[in-house]
Amino acid sequence: MTAPTTAGAATLRYLKPAILLLFVVVFLIPVYVLVVTSFKPLQEADPSTAWSLPSHWSTSGWSSAWDTLRPGLENSVKIAVSGSLISAVLGSLNGYVLSKWRFPGADVVFTLFLFGMFIPYQAVMIPLAGLLTDMELVGTIRGLVLAHVVYGIPICTLIFRNYYVTIPDELIEAARVDGAGMLRTYWSVVLPVSAPAFAVVLIWQFTSMWNDFLFAVFLGAPDSWPVTVMLNNTAGSGAVAVQYNQQMASALLASLPTLLVYLLLGRFFMRGLMAGALKG
Repeated sequence: MTAPTTAGAATLRYLKPAILLLFVVVFLIPVYVLVVTSFKPLQEADPSTAWSLPSHWSTSGWSSAWDTLRPGLENSVKIAVSGSLISAVLGSLNGYVLSKWRFPGADVVFTLFLFGMFIPYQAVMIPLAGLLTDMELVGTIRGLVLAHVVYGIPICTLIFRNYYVTIPDELIEAARVDGAGMLRTYWSVVLPVSAPAFAVVLIWQFTSMWNDFLFAVFLGAPDSWPVTVMLNNTAGSGAVAVQYNQQMASALLASLPTLLVYLLLGRFFMRGLMAGALKG
């Protein structure tokens, strides 16, 4: 019985990496087509030759994509960076109050926050458009930032609240005994250990805002359109000769910022998510 068991364990040891490698190859096939086609000249960029390497590597598609998407990229940076920072600050304050400074009705307030997570975009689009119109923010970057921040408050509050529950109450009580108030305790005790939760919220909100299309196309205007709307307009331009090299380069260019964010902060993402999973 020992020999078959040993042989089966050895087979299983090699089978798992083989299966994972197969999944990686299947996942990277579209990426290969995107990259290869983006570096082809226009006359070679054709679906019939999607698998072949370019005979002449050209960056014309990337130049055209950059010229087309540059305004949208700038708008997306403004929306995603400012919106994710504001969401993180508000979520941190809400989570701190709901976890460490209990007040009558705190559970009801937290339940209402959670309820907001399950409201789909489509259900609030018309009243939200009317509100932004009354505030003279419709069609502006500030209006899109406000919409994303308000809609992201529930999930940001949940993440921070679950994380702050893991902070020992003795630290908060010690700060109170020393005479620290609510804000002083938050600034001196809670905020210095909040880096994992901030990393989770920043990645989550940045990705959500960068990839948003519905809010942008419904509440935005040509001057405030982010890269997702610009990318859609490029793909549906209706030109006689479809510029596949430009479209592939545009898709890669639009996805690079979120990829970089995950590469830089990805190791903190799971750490921050798991930090509040053991208690709360």
